[in-house]
Amino acid sequence: MPDANPHMSRDNAENRPVIRQLDDAAINRIAAGEVVERPASAVKELVENAIDAGATRIDVSHADGGKTLIRVADNGCGIAPDDLPLALSRHATSKIDGSDLLDIHTFGFRGEALPSLGAVGRLSITSRASGFEAATIRVSGGEMGPVKPAALSEGTVVELRDLFFATPARLKFMRTDRAEAQAIGDVIKRLAMAEPHVGFTLRDVSGGGEGRVTFRADAQTGDLFDALHGRLGQILGREFTENALAIDATREGLRLTGYAALPTYSRGAAVAQFLFVNGRPVKDKLLTGALRAAYFDFLSRDRHPAAALFITCDPQLVDVNVHPAKSEVRFRDPGLARGLIVSGLRHALAEAGHRASTTVAGATLGAMRPEGSTVEAPRVYQMDRPSIGAMRSSYQGQAPMPQTPGFAEMSAPSARFETSDVVEQSPAPDAEQPTTSLPLGAARAQVHENYIIAQTETGIVIVDQHAAHERLVYEKLKAQMAENGVASQALLIPEIIELSAGDIARLMEVAEDLKRVGLVIEPFGGTAVAVRETPAILGEVNASAMIRDVLDELADMGDSNTVQARIEAVLSRVACHGSIRSGRWMRGEEMNALLREMEATPHSGQCNHGRPTYVELKLSDIERLFGRT
Repeated sequence: MPDANPHMSRDNAENRPVIRQLDDAAINRIAAGEVVERPASAVKELVENAIDAGATRIDVSHADGGKTLIRVADNGCGIAPDDLPLALSRHATSKIDGSDLLDIHTFGFRGEALPSLGAVGRLSITSRASGFEAATIRVSGGEMGPVKPAALSEGTVVELRDLFFATPARLKFMRTDRAEAQAIGDVIKRLAMAEPHVGFTLRDVSGGGEGRVTFRADAQTGDLFDALHGRLGQILGREFTENALAIDATREGLRLTGYAALPTYSRGAAVAQFLFVNGRPVKDKLLTGALRAAYFDFLSRDRHPAAALFITCDPQLVDVNVHPAKSEVRFRDPGLARGLIVSGLRHALAEAGHRASTTVAGATLGAMRPEGSTVEAPRVYQMDRPSIGAMRSSYQGQAPMPQTPGFAEMSAPSARFETSDVVEQSPAPDAEQPTTSLPLGAARAQVHENYIIAQTETGIVIVDQHAAHERLVYEKLKAQMAENGVASQALLIPEIIELSAGDIARLMEVAEDLKRVGLVIEPFGGTAVAVRETPAILGEVNASAMIRDVLDELADMGDSNTVQARIEAVLSRVACHGSIRSGRWMRGEEMNALLREMEATPHSGQCNHGRPTYVELKLSDIERLFGRT
């Protein structure tokens, strides 16, 4: 059938888009937009190439935050002169043969980085492979020059100047030189963690000359854990390694290694979380979520764990070809990877027992120093030798005699220690007495009705009795629930609590979960609920206050958490109501019993919110406070 309107058909044909084959320069610039987001991205690609080349020493220099110069020099295997042009061709690589994209054992494999960098900047590669003379090649804005002889003793030097000069629109999205330099430093540090046996040096050569070294990490020796421990100390500091636990767990072909810090060594933001899959630094929501879940019991919501974790597995079990930047991965069994992190970290934290981070003591000592004091050296006090008369008066004042002057007017001290209602002057030789050789020592006093002072062989321990007992009750509740549910006790008279309609609905949604933790509630008509049973371990509690705390916890958590996480959060709130309250006087036997139970209970070094339950001060620290060293 002929077209009813031939003019319209002719116009459509003229306006129809024409499919064209893009030239190589345009293709490389498009690829660069995916691979090279900022100078730090270029540094990442070049350093990964150096690591893949077997380098044991990598020097990185940058100027103006990498915008005008990026130079990466290594002592790797080098590139033969005839292969230099091919190295700058798209999808040309020596790392895979293309037959299996899941069998990848190197950082790079796509063959896009060098041609992409050459398309948007001025790139030069100088290299010397074993058995060949050194050679160099240059490419500017996608225009490749000839291969020329050069002078180089070993390895490869890649220089990238004037990044994005060929795509000036991208320069508008660059941040300040300082911000870009910091991003480059972060990339180098992550790669240095992944390769502890490789030495790294980072220089800022802005303004010319040798520049200044902004980061240096010498190659480590020893096995996996020793080398990683030394490298993490170089990058994250000695405080992290002193308060980190070694992690080594396996599950169905996946292995988790690395170091995770104690809960009391937490951070205000997720800035100390480093995750690696088969040695590749990644930023994966699945893995960071698992890390957060592993510390769920030990940190409040505004604190974040610190860890450097490495998952190694058969390359067939993980896909790294998800994004050109290769910072995301996909596991064949995501639940397996998540479960490995949660179980591995929780097991390590449980084995740490009552241990708390050493930074707690450091913060305590810092708080005790005079304000404004910047002198680190111990103060030296010069004291006059007392006269004979002053010494005699002092000895008389210390003598335990009824007629000692002055003591009758003294007010009662705020510290106390009572072993029993009747104080025995000379206990039986076989009586069991707490000794200072125990980890948390022997109780010596209770001050301000909340803090227990214990003496150890090497110093003193100050315990927050409420925070410590809260953790102990919580761990008991969790153990009971894991076995056969938390035992409950029926109230003789159910407690009726008036609530809003929304609160009642929220409670009824989790009524079965609450029953598992020993809290039985029922609707009581209108806007009220009846509390019929409470957890037996808590004894007599204020049911109304407990229910309102549980409602606050449910409101804070929302609906995104799992049932198990919700139950444990409720248990934490319930435990708070069953713990020793601040302001309660404790006898000596009770204080020592609390210390012994802390030593036998995992995670007792921090309360349910990640705060320390005790502070340990070494005798040397105390002596330093008084200038005795």
